[in-house]
Amino acid sequence: MKEYKLQGLSCANCAAEMESEIKKLDHGGDAQLKFNSSKLLVHEQVNLSKVRQILKSDGASLVETKEHGENGHNHSHGSNMKMLVFLSSVIFGLTFLLQSHVSGYVLIMMYVAAMALSGYQTFIKGAKNLVKLKFNIDTLMTIALIGAVAIGEWREATIVAILFGLNEYLEGLGMEKARNSMEQLLKVAPKQATLILENGSERVVPIESLQENDVVLVKAGEKIPSDGIVIEGFSSVNESAITGESLPVEKASGENLYGGSINNEGLLKVKITRAYEDSSLAKILHLVEEAQEMKTPTELFINRFAKYYTPAIMLISLLVMVLPPLLFNMEWGSALYQGLAVLIVGCPCALILSSPIAIVSGITKNARNGILVKGGVFLEQLGKVESIAFDKTGTLTKGEPTVQTARVYNAELFYSIAGSIEKNSSHPIAKAVMAEVNTKNSALKEPSKVEALPGKGIYAEIDHTPYYMGSEQTIPHLNLSNEQKKDIESLKEAGYTLVIVSSEEEILGIFGIADEIRDESKSLIKDLHLAGIKHTIMLTGDHEKTAEKVAGEIGLTDVYAGLLPEQKVEQVKRLSKGTRLAMVGDGINDAPALATADLGIAMGKGTDSAIETADIVLMQDHLGKLPSSIRIAKQVNRVVKLNITLALGLKLAALLLTIPGWLTLWVAILSDMGATILVTLISLTVLMNKTNKTSFVKEEEKGVQPQS
Repeated sequence: MKEYKLQGLSCANCAAEMESEIKKLDHGGDAQLKFNSSKLLVHEQVNLSKVRQILKSDGASLVETKEHGENGHNHSHGSNMKMLVFLSSVIFGLTFLLQSHVSGYVLIMMYVAAMALSGYQTFIKGAKNLVKLKFNIDTLMTIALIGAVAIGEWREATIVAILFGLNEYLEGLGMEKARNSMEQLLKVAPKQATLILENGSERVVPIESLQENDVVLVKAGEKIPSDGIVIEGFSSVNESAITGESLPVEKASGENLYGGSINNEGLLKVKITRAYEDSSLAKILHLVEEAQEMKTPTELFINRFAKYYTPAIMLISLLVMVLPPLLFNMEWGSALYQGLAVLIVGCPCALILSSPIAIVSGITKNARNGILVKGGVFLEQLGKVESIAFDKTGTLTKGEPTVQTARVYNAELFYSIAGSIEKNSSHPIAKAVMAEVNTKNSALKEPSKVEALPGKGIYAEIDHTPYYMGSEQTIPHLNLSNEQKKDIESLKEAGYTLVIVSSEEEILGIFGIADEIRDESKSLIKDLHLAGIKHTIMLTGDHEKTAEKVAGEIGLTDVYAGLLPEQKVEQVKRLSKGTRLAMVGDGINDAPALATADLGIAMGKGTDSAIETADIVLMQDHLGKLPSSIRIAKQVNRVVKLNITLALGLKLAALLLTIPGWLTLWVAILSDMGATILVTLISLTVLMNKTNKTSFVKEEEKGVQPQS
């Protein structure tokens, strides 16, 4: 299959019809005409001349390819249409100045010239459709023009042609604006790289030729060509293309890089770990492109509705032309005029455009923020979510245990013995203890014996003295003071994991360990509630006290603790029955729960597993941008509903004018054009930048603490 960029594609219905025609060609059965991204995917053996002919029938064409596989972008279709509408408007304006100075025949010739300039394409397409008995907007406009001319309404027929031409131009302009916004996003992909050959020389090559283990040189200001690892050099790198984060990240030898990131200042030698087509950036861009074409339930309904809507309008128009003269003795000329106006009012353009521009704009805006929405259907669902369930570890917390508090009974030995026992361990709790011990500058010793006590902790001998470190089960031989008993109970009640350090005679001290809550979690939950989320829920395998401690600190509404992975899935199923539920996890451990929820959201920072598992992927290593993505989704849903209401409301209002006989051709075209322009402009407001009410990320970037 080969992909071609298209120009002049402004009508979704027409695109569907052209795709149907192309599929009838030899080798054309698998053809895909992607309206939102303005691309055509066809088999390499298909007859391109016939494809061009089909596209030309609707004013569209293939964009010729330039060198290096770049598509030249041609705005000639839009520019030509603008010029034709301008010229026809000038000619039409002159008829008012000359009407008292020239004959009626000259005025008619001027009207015909004005109509031909702005409406000839519509007329030709509509005439062909009439022959084929195919009814769409071009057919409606052609019948309206023929009818208006037939009853001698030259001036109004000209207005119809000019306003419809202007409508077509503005409609194409709106869709092109949304597409251009997406194209700007897709341009982050680098085009070439400086490859270091085995003999040490350098050669500039296209990124498509890069293979795993190739070594490339990345100079200051250049883009990292593909995912790789730094093997030499130090620099700060802008990863906003992947993560949406504006702050640069420092990179040194041995650290990973994302393709598409920008090297800010230093010179880096990078070993490619993935060919470009397998890189995180390539996968993200591919998914974003695919997402544009995924139809939402609303879009599918509109398309089905429009299929029957146009023939229904033609039938209503026929009834308006025929019934009043037969039943109420209305003049045939007036009835025909009203019927023609109904035909124009019935144009479904505004209705069809009510959704795609807003959806593409929403997906694009989220992608700019490092939020990958895999399709319009998921964007629509995100805007309807009422509850969000979180896995605790790694999402609301950092996933790294830390010492949060300590009770010291023997200051001389406590930290020294703890550090001596744990210094060679790689266990996460041992690392947490060592991080705390290192802040005390205690002298550490080498144990002569270290022995694990399964289910309890560790036994060690230091300077021929036995010590224990672990849970309460390591101290049954000791008689505890009331203070110590009270400390143990209060720490357990507060949800801490206890690590007790003791000798044969006494407790030296207690570490209270917990998974550290992420800095943004508290402001995140508050922001989600402000964004309209009613329930924020924690699903965790931790014991109840620990879970309640975290939930209480960050403001969650519900907690379900002590859950095994299969129990998380069952809990998600139960919750989904009563509310629209999104599940947030890491995309690996929580895969079953992510798949079970109405919407799966993974926090993956570009990992393959996260991208493949969830419906939405947050490319940052935090949830700070989740509230803004929900606001964007809700805005898109509001815009689509408003657009549908306007599209149908304006038409209904115009149709009601037929009852007293007030509907004129120019009112009809203005109602249609007004609806189309309104839905286009309203849809494009999604792309406008708005400041979030509360955002941890914004505060973090300013270097200040988030407000609670």
